[in-house]
Amino acid sequence: MAHFISLLPAIWPWFILIAAQIGMVSGRQGLGLALLAAFLGSATVLGLLTPLALAITAAGLLGAVGLRRLTGVPAVFGHLVLILWCLALGAHLIPGFHNLLVLNQVQAGPGSAAFTMYLNLDKPMVLFAVLLAWPGMIHGARLVRTGPLLIGLAALPALFALGLSLGAVRPEIVLPAWWLIFAFSNLFLTCLTEEAFFRGYLQSVLTSKIGVALGIAAASLLFGLAHAGGGPALVVFASILGAACGLGYYATGRLWVPVLMHFGFNALHLALFTYPGPG
Repeated sequence: MAHFISLLPAIWPWFILIAAQIGMVSGRQGLGLALLAAFLGSATVLGLLTPLALAITAAGLLGAVGLRRLTGVPAVFGHLVLILWCLALGAHLIPGFHNLLVLNQVQAGPGSAAFTMYLNLDKPMVLFAVLLAWPGMIHGARLVRTGPLLIGLAALPALFALGLSLGAVRPEIVLPAWWLIFAFSNLFLTCLTEEAFFRGYLQSVLTSKIGVALGIAAASLLFGLAHAGGGPALVVFASILGAACGLGYYATGRLWVPVLMHFGFNALHLALFTYPGPG
């Protein structure tokens, strides 16, 4: 807690960003966009965001709104452009976003590898764009399909078992002093954004075109490939996690279900196993 409090003077703009995210996913689009505008203005004044990055963000958001009016080939092209824009932001390829370094070569425990973490400005913009382009992702709640949900939930401990058997993780029960900033960032800036993009948007689009099974499989594989920087094993693990979260979303139609599945998996990984892997 002390570590988190010490960061408050630097991280306060992200509270506005997260409030904007919550507004959007709760269906209060006007409030969410107003808070987003306040965040972008604050970030620009503070030098966290350059005018170029602001312009690229605005162009992507306006383009996402326009997508809803397109049909046929223009719609396909527009969605491909949006996907590339989202992937570029998620991979931190767009200049002008000065993400804040909050953890620098820290270890969760003595057996864990050191890692670094930033509070991202660029990646969370993806959430707003895909919600503007595909607002139905938060309005698709249905009666729960128990079977797919249970399979998805069962896949999470099975994934830990697979990781243990392959030596990708080792048991290490520890709660580092910086756990709260990790949870803050991971829940909202990582899990919520990634689930909105890969499950709420990509999986929804794909299942509407190629069917449920292929749609979930394709979105899960793309989620795995997005983690290719961590090596082939991570691609496999992430694909399985993506499939589990995909089943959670398909079974309920509620975006918060895969978000909590994803975050719960990451939180247990941090608390019970070497994170992000053995040192």
